[in-house]
Amino acid sequence: MKLAIDAMGGDNAPEAIVKGAVKAADTIDGLSITLVGDEAEIRPFLKDQPNVTVLHTTEVITSEDEPVRAVRRKKKASMVMAAAEVKEGRADGCISAGNTGALMSAGLFIVGRMPGVERPALSPTLPTMDGKGFLMLDVGANVDAKPAHLLQYAVIGSIYSENVRRINKPRVGLLNVGTEDGKGSDLTKQAFQLLKEAPINFIGNVEARDLLNGVADVVVTDGFTGNVALKTIEGTALTMFSMMKETFMSSWKTKIAAGLVKDDLRGLKNQLDYSEYGGAGLFGLASPVIKAHGSSNERAVLNAIRQACEMVELNVTDTIAGTLSRMNEKEESE
Repeated sequence: MKLAIDAMGGDNAPEAIVKGAVKAADTIDGLSITLVGDEAEIRPFLKDQPNVTVLHTTEVITSEDEPVRAVRRKKKASMVMAAAEVKEGRADGCISAGNTGALMSAGLFIVGRMPGVERPALSPTLPTMDGKGFLMLDVGANVDAKPAHLLQYAVIGSIYSENVRRINKPRVGLLNVGTEDGKGSDLTKQAFQLLKEAPINFIGNVEARDLLNGVADVVVTDGFTGNVALKTIEGTALTMFSMMKETFMSSWKTKIAAGLVKDDLRGLKNQLDYSEYGGAGLFGLASPVIKAHGSSNERAVLNAIRQACEMVELNVTDTIAGTLSRMNEKEESE
């Protein structure tokens, strides 16, 4: 199994990316890694490992670049070359913590979609109070969506959750403004009917306020709504920890209290850190493509690599493609 990793993408590149890759190469059996980026910047963080190689390039796609234009014009960019390694069959999947839009473009234009998928979905696993987490898709790959797209997201998410996250009969919910049947926009009403007939464990509509309580294992929505929900969750968590820190540092008594509960607070912060679950998968592409968080540290990179390895080992891409193909054949026969 071989992965191509964009060593220059993300806020902490290349140090955090390379260190995470080095740790993965040490701990994951049968893994070979190609780090794509500036060799002079990468080398200081490498160990003498035969299963880690460097594909040198100095060109990088930045957060300021327009995604589609950058992918088409910067052919030697580290992210583009990592995707090309997958396209040419020299890698089984790729990972980047860089420009999200550019990675989606590279995934579509270079890696390509799997047969039967109309639009890939960007899908992180988010934390829940019980520590199990839930998969949300889409969170921004496609701002607009049709009911058929949400149906595909549901099937893809269910297969991933069952095979990679090892959840038996994952509960699939449709994000909506109420839990009652018939609620929502034309999109959600039509999608609801399609999901009822799909080969998944559909539990109906779910509300945003219940997401972190673990109401569903897979939550399906359009990219606009999903992105707003994702950033609301992330922003609320950051704000709450900031407020707690300010409160604990406000007087000598609260500082003593902070010292007593320091380990518990650190555990709570880790529980709410969705990078612990890996990266956001670009599901629906011909091979695994993982978007690591832009601020990923060494541990987050390691988790994203583990996620990609599991997708390759369990042949998740072919399983998704096969299920969608059977669904399409059934629809045509009816």
